[in-house]
Amino acid sequence: MKVLPTILTLILCLFLTSCSKGNQINGRSLRTANRSVSHIKDRLPVDKRIEFEVSFWSLRDAIRDRKDFLKAVDGKTPEELIAEGKKLFQKRKNAGFKGYDKFDSWDQMIAEYTKQRMDQNRHKRPDPRDRQNNVLYNLSNI
Repeated sequence: MKVLPTILTLILCLFLTSCSKGNQINGRSLRTANRSVSHIKDRLPVDKRIEFEVSFWSLRDAIRDRKDFLKAVDGKTPEELIAEGKKLFQKRKNAGFKGYDKFDSWDQMIAEYTKQRMDQNRHKRPDPRDRQNNVLYNLSNI
């Protein structure tokens, strides 16, 4: 009798592991693709996050047909999508695509976008609600 719960637990764990696509883009629809990209992006390190975003939106710009775009990104991991973005960058740069002429390489473009993102975040006003959510307690009043 103790074997049955163990077997069921193993089957459940195997099922959950095999059905998980937490690190891949779900390309069923644009909504699910955007949702999975947002979820993946939040878990990436900062240096990969911008590469991932630029790759995704560059591919979206290059592949206008919705079905073709969803087919192109479905099941892609962040590394695979970044590799596709690098290929597209080089293809567009070689074709003389406007806007790419000011960058010598993919890394230079990403460094520039990273700098712009950091400058944007630096100039934001702090939200007053953040001060109210302080977890430090004033113990001198006790």
